[in-house]
Amino acid sequence: MTPADIALVQDSFSKVAPISEQAAALFYGRLFEIAPDVKPMFKGDIREQGRKLMATLAVVVGGLTDLNSVLPAASRLAKHHVGYGVKAAHYGFVGAALLWTLEQGLGEAWNPELASAWTSAYATLSGYMIAEAYGVAA
Repeated sequence: MTPADIALVQDSFSKVAPISEQAAALFYGRLFEIAPDVKPMFKGDIREQGRKLMATLAVVVGGLTDLNSVLPAASRLAKHHVGYGVKAAHYGFVGAALLWTLEQGLGEAWNPELASAWTSAYATLSGYMIAEAYGVAA
């Protein structure tokens, strides 16, 4: 990730944060549409799960300028998700749902440069999490 990518991700996320509840609902709706087999993993209140998702995204996005500051938490999160039945292959669906959600939420502000920045950010983090959780590179 370049400093320009980080700036794009952080700036765009600041525009999504005010609509975080709607963004989370869009995200989970899309995730369950493209990967219906993950829906049974979510046993609690999906709105609460959405709040946790958006809070985690805020921490990660805020920490992109010092990635080492968020990697320990990302490692713990990845290992914890294995207990819920999350597989390495699920990360691709999550990434697709995230990018789709951002595109919907940002509307005309979404462009190829922003898509590339978010793709890079997600690939960096998800690759690390997959390696931590499963001992294999993404």
